[in-house]
Amino acid sequence: MTEHILQNTTTARDVETVRARELRRHRINAVLRYALLGGVGLLMLYPLIWLIGASFKTNSEIFANPGFWPEKPTLDGYIAGWKTSTPYTFGTFFLNTLWIVIPKVIGTAISCTAVAYGFARFEFPGKKILFASLIATLLLPNVVTRIPQYLIFRDLGWLDSYLPLWVPSALAGDAFFVFMLVQFLRAIPRDMEEAARVDGANTIQTLIFIVVPLIMPALISVCLFQFMWTMNDFLGPLIYISSVEKYPVSLALKLSIDTTEAFEWNRVLAMSVLSLAPALAVFFLAQKYFIDGISSGGIKG
Repeated sequence: MTEHILQNTTTARDVETVRARELRRHRINAVLRYALLGGVGLLMLYPLIWLIGASFKTNSEIFANPGFWPEKPTLDGYIAGWKTSTPYTFGTFFLNTLWIVIPKVIGTAISCTAVAYGFARFEFPGKKILFASLIATLLLPNVVTRIPQYLIFRDLGWLDSYLPLWVPSALAGDAFFVFMLVQFLRAIPRDMEEAARVDGANTIQTLIFIVVPLIMPALISVCLFQFMWTMNDFLGPLIYISSVEKYPVSLALKLSIDTTEAFEWNRVLAMSVLSLAPALAVFFLAQKYFIDGISSGGIKG
């Protein structure tokens, strides 16, 4: 009896020892994994960290000090960069950017939702051909369509205005967003829509009150994509806008760089930090919905 008790005690100790070793190994693996991820993340974020630090340096210190921490922090880059070399402050260019971004985001959300709903829920002649044509436009580089679009907008008299930037988005010109919403809609059962129709709701009411709340994560992802892409767009405003007072931030940054070698880099870096701030803030505030929209889009219900 005593030998049996001793054997059980020894077995219990062995089990505890094995568990302790596994727990220790798990902790070591976790520490190594997070250390590796942290190192890679720091390596990827270092250019952004350096950008922020260099914006507080003088122009001479940027080239003399390769580190990101300024020896004598100064706001001269922000003050001089905000004034710009034009009669307008950088605030004007920020307002112009918002005047481009907000209509594009709203137009994209409304038009792409309507087109995606039609492709996902209705049957009509030529549906497969039209959808295939829509997907085929994803394979076309933007450079191919730049000249035809420019000629069309020139003939319409829309040059030096925001209409060439607004109208394509308001007419579901971004095929990627339509495709994304179609895939999301196909993963949603039609039970609630059919129940709404039984209760007397028409197509528009069903779309607004039933479908839109269900696809809200994907819709937020669409708005985030459009917001960030429009904030970073340089070529579109460069082609269609010629008046300085209508320049967005992307073109205004170029104004700080002249053809000589004497321009102030700290001004450019300071205004670059301010230009990045809205996109980063919006992305982190809506990160949860962004991830839900991306991950749910490929799941079949």
